[in-house]
Amino acid sequence: MMLARPPRRRGDASEDCGCDRHPRLRIVLWLLWLAAALGLAIFAGHGLAQVPAPATVELTPRQLTPRVWYVEGDAGTVSLRNQGFMSNAGFVVTDDGVVVFDALGTPALGAALLAQIRRITDKPVRRVVVSHYHADHFYGLQAFRDAGAEIVAHRAVRDYLASDAPQLRLAERRQTLAPWVTASMRIVAPDRYVDGDASFRLGGLNFRLLAAGPAHTPEDLMMLVENEGVLFAGDLVFAGRIPFVGEADTRAWLAALEQLAAHKPRILVAGHGPASTDAPGDLELTRDYLGFLRSEMGRAADELLEFDEAYARTDWSRFAALPAFEAANRRNAYSVFLSMQRDALGRR
Repeated sequence: MMLARPPRRRGDASEDCGCDRHPRLRIVLWLLWLAAALGLAIFAGHGLAQVPAPATVELTPRQLTPRVWYVEGDAGTVSLRNQGFMSNAGFVVTDDGVVVFDALGTPALGAALLAQIRRITDKPVRRVVVSHYHADHFYGLQAFRDAGAEIVAHRAVRDYLASDAPQLRLAERRQTLAPWVTASMRIVAPDRYVDGDASFRLGGLNFRLLAAGPAHTPEDLMMLVENEGVLFAGDLVFAGRIPFVGEADTRAWLAALEQLAAHKPRILVAGHGPASTDAPGDLELTRDYLGFLRSEMGRAADELLEFDEAYARTDWSRFAALPAFEAANRRNAYSVFLSMQRDALGRR
């Protein structure tokens, strides 16, 4: 097995991590953090419990192969209606234990996923591989850490854990996803980091961890279950909905999609949306959308247009009917516009 254990340091403590990288939101998130901190102090003063409410959304594993299952989140963005269940997670049952890929977006959802795994097998969860440290993919880790699982992620997570973004995002989630994210929620740092590709074998199955970042995030990590032909892609692939771009490196993201396709998985599990037996076809939406953003926003940057004008003149009809378009598209376009603008200035 080629998984490296990191040296422990102050920044690796579990309370120092989180999930979002939006400097433009930092002030807003800081205010939310302050409000949450004051609220928590009041709660503590009154002795009120901060145990999260159990998840009540439907979370039913779907079997992909005799050993592989996944759960599929809501197609939209995070909301009280979906209780933060808007991303996918999966698990593999081997002869010697269970390997989980991603842990969902609240401690309550992580606990619900663990309960579903225990309904299928009495084997212990040995390892959780985290695709990246966005809140909807790792906030459920607490349940798995408490159950004794080892948490594995890419070493680029360490830079994120050392920033103030984790606590800011956690404060925001305590506001927007209460009562499923509460004062008892703690950030769980990895036990082991990988630096580049890695592999391990458990219970007769071969697992390959494929480093794909920086793309959607600097720490993007995929997991290929070789014996089963199943590839868990994390947020490199959004199936049936608009991707979330944030501060992604869209050029590298497109290259990572080509890397993914070269593995020719029999079954592809996206970070959002349904699993697919047609990997090339399932990659098409994410690839086309990112390519379209780069083409349109790049042309606008070359023409020295202002963003509002560039956005207004772009024909978005190909994507406008997709889930998350209203919530994400303008922000995605602006992020790519700024990136392409920097590239254009660099060429002058």
